[in-house]
Amino acid sequence: MIDETHDPELKSWVESANRSGCDFPIQNLPLGVFRAGNDELPRVGIAIGDFVLDARPWLSGESLNAYMALPATQRRDLRRAISQALAQGSPTRPLIPQGECRMLLPASIGDYTDFYASIHHATNVGRMFRPDNPLLPNYKHVPIAYHGRASSIVPSGTPVRRPLGQLSQGRFGPTQELDYEVELGAFLGPGNALGKPIPIAESERHIAGVCLVNDWSARDIQRWEYQPLGPFLAKSFSTSISPWLVTLEALEPFRLSAAPHDTPVLPYLENAAPAAFDITLEAWLQTPTVRDPFRLSRASFRDMYWTLAQMVAHHASNGCPLRPGDLIASGTVSGPDRENRGCLLEQTWKGSEPVNLPNGENRLFLQDGDEVTLTGYCERRGWARIGLGVCSGALLPAING
Repeated sequence: MIDETHDPELKSWVESANRSGCDFPIQNLPLGVFRAGNDELPRVGIAIGDFVLDARPWLSGESLNAYMALPATQRRDLRRAISQALAQGSPTRPLIPQGECRMLLPASIGDYTDFYASIHHATNVGRMFRPDNPLLPNYKHVPIAYHGRASSIVPSGTPVRRPLGQLSQGRFGPTQELDYEVELGAFLGPGNALGKPIPIAESERHIAGVCLVNDWSARDIQRWEYQPLGPFLAKSFSTSISPWLVTLEALEPFRLSAAPHDTPVLPYLENAAPAAFDITLEAWLQTPTVRDPFRLSRASFRDMYWTLAQMVAHHASNGCPLRPGDLIASGTVSGPDRENRGCLLEQTWKGSEPVNLPNGENRLFLQDGDEVTLTGYCERRGWARIGLGVCSGALLPAING
């Protein structure tokens, strides 16, 4: 629902929020959890321009779990109140420069589920391993997912340790095929009771907001372990997320119809209204010798086969209880063109086509010292830009590797 908080002419008394290209204008108002200075306890903040506004007049506590538990109508009311407080002409309030804030995980994450929602990614990976039958028969009928590991989700900026694992029969050691994955995450709430599904018409009420996700992947470990039950240690060593929860309300001007399906879905997965979002997602690489960020990929979330609403409805369709603070992720976001491939497995076509860097080096997979940064934003003529911030992680050598 578009309302006064989306007005592209709305300005803030925080001057940096009015700057062209700013990720966090007054039309965004993402929420996060931070420490600043000698703070002993985390607190909730609102990103506005280059600053963070303490959210205690509206939200208390050390995480956003209580916010996520609120009904969608109350979350919208809070957005209006915060927008009014930050609008030009309202009394100024103390601000903290973002550079002085240590950003934490936005929620206590109870459960994490990773989907496989890009048909372009699924088709590319299928062609590598099953060239005669790239897309499995169930893909167009059911959103595919697996249960991830919540304990290894870390905020942007946390280093990632190269994992050890079984690489093949009789071989144990550091992964040699470490990869990133560009994904969009969604924090859930208020959730459903055990045994009670969430109808798709109500599923977006249970999405508090989105973030960037890099679901790091050890491809050689995964290749050896994933049959027959799917990813395990190849994924559970680390998942990085951006620290700001960008609400669905902020994304409303960028809503559009989902990509068409050539196979009818069952009624419980039918989107009655436009349920896709035009979000651009990019991956950038810095190495010990390439310090200027090099763009690896750019894709749009609008090209996903399954929507966030469908993911939530399917997740809860068997009565599985979703709880405030649970995180779901989209799976690798890829598109129809080569520049849209959201991981090195696709870009290098399983390690056969190196990515060439500006200094003459190349990459098949990530090396120690490499840093991957994901960015995300929405842009459309006539509306304010909405940024998702950044999700970054630098690779450390394996222990005993």
